[in-house]
Amino acid sequence: MSIPTAPQAHEASAGSAGELIALAEEHGAHNYHPLPVVIASGEGAWVTDTEGRRYLDMLAGYSALNFGHRNPRLIEAAKAQLDRVTLTSRAFHHDRFAAFCTRLAELCGMEMVLPMNTGAEAVETAVKTARKWGYRVKGVPKDKARIVVADDNFHGRTTTVISFSSDEEARADHGPFTPGFVSVPYGDLAALEAAVDEDPDNTVAVLLEPIQGEAGVIVPPAGYLPGVRELTRSRNVLFLADEVQSGLGRTGATFACEHEDVVPDMYLLGKALGGGIVPVSAVVSSAEVLGVHRPGEHGSTFGGNPLACAVALEVVDMLATGEYQERARELGARLHRELGLLQGGAVRTVRGRGLWAGVDIDPARGTGREICEKLLAHGVLVKDTHGSTIRLAPPLTIGDADLDTGLEALRKALDA
Repeated sequence: MSIPTAPQAHEASAGSAGELIALAEEHGAHNYHPLPVVIASGEGAWVTDTEGRRYLDMLAGYSALNFGHRNPRLIEAAKAQLDRVTLTSRAFHHDRFAAFCTRLAELCGMEMVLPMNTGAEAVETAVKTARKWGYRVKGVPKDKARIVVADDNFHGRTTTVISFSSDEEARADHGPFTPGFVSVPYGDLAALEAAVDEDPDNTVAVLLEPIQGEAGVIVPPAGYLPGVRELTRSRNVLFLADEVQSGLGRTGATFACEHEDVVPDMYLLGKALGGGIVPVSAVVSSAEVLGVHRPGEHGSTFGGNPLACAVALEVVDMLATGEYQERARELGARLHRELGLLQGGAVRTVRGRGLWAGVDIDPARGTGREICEKLLAHGVLVKDTHGSTIRLAPPLTIGDADLDTGLEALRKALDA
């Protein structure tokens, strides 16, 4: 497959791709291992590099770009707000905050919203909120609150979050770690119940991804999430659903929890909430839970700023139509049907839901990184995880023909 070339110039590029990569390697800390492509512009499901080559984006910023690059509706909302006011801090009220909180709470079927910026901040906020609820509402003795999590989780990379990660690469040389967490195998309801019942009076929350993203798009067994909901409700424990990657239409529903008719006590949201324009995250819950916060106890300078609220409010309104969830269901069925046909050859296993898939490659055909590099040569961008797994998460706005283009590129990469 030849890579199409865009005719437009890229005035912002100060050097060739090789030169820019070399400068990045010299002056940027090596906390990522990017594919060797330098993106200069993007529109919809496509990006263009500094040399004018176009690539189909089948990663969508790990679901941050659910609505594609530079979605016109979201760009217009951002531009309109840029002409008015961008930041006030929460020291004052601003005229976009109330509408954003109200509409997001309605979308979630909840009562209150605490906005932050990144997904990791949402998780940190959820942890602090659950502990505070435990002390002020449940009556847990000081510093005894415990939270049960799942192995192979990914909730971010702050010191507290990696304290309950099972990824040793993320944990190495970052200790000492924050106590108060117990981890059990994901999808094992009996293990979860045993962990909660070790100390039910001091357990304040169970924190889970309804579908584990970084682990390879791991979908739990049927009945697991309803079992978690029943367990937590019966033990007076909060169920915190980290929907930073799985939420906001990605799986064919507004939230992944909806596929099993589960409503948690709290949603943790991020990524797509910012429309691919600004970082926006939020914790959404009941007044009883989020009402434990008092002025001065938790906050963020940029959390809930006017520009973020303007863009995120537009995202909420777009999701309220249901069309993006429907699109993810329809194209997701197509994606998984075609990926299923590849199993038994170079593909060992396919998992996922909606427009989200984890594809395990036969190691004899190459590592996940090597397959990603072959796809790059065919003009398609994806990312690997955990050795021989690649993740597919195209924008929900991707066209049928473009999705077919990506799948055909995958077939060719696997055959090479």
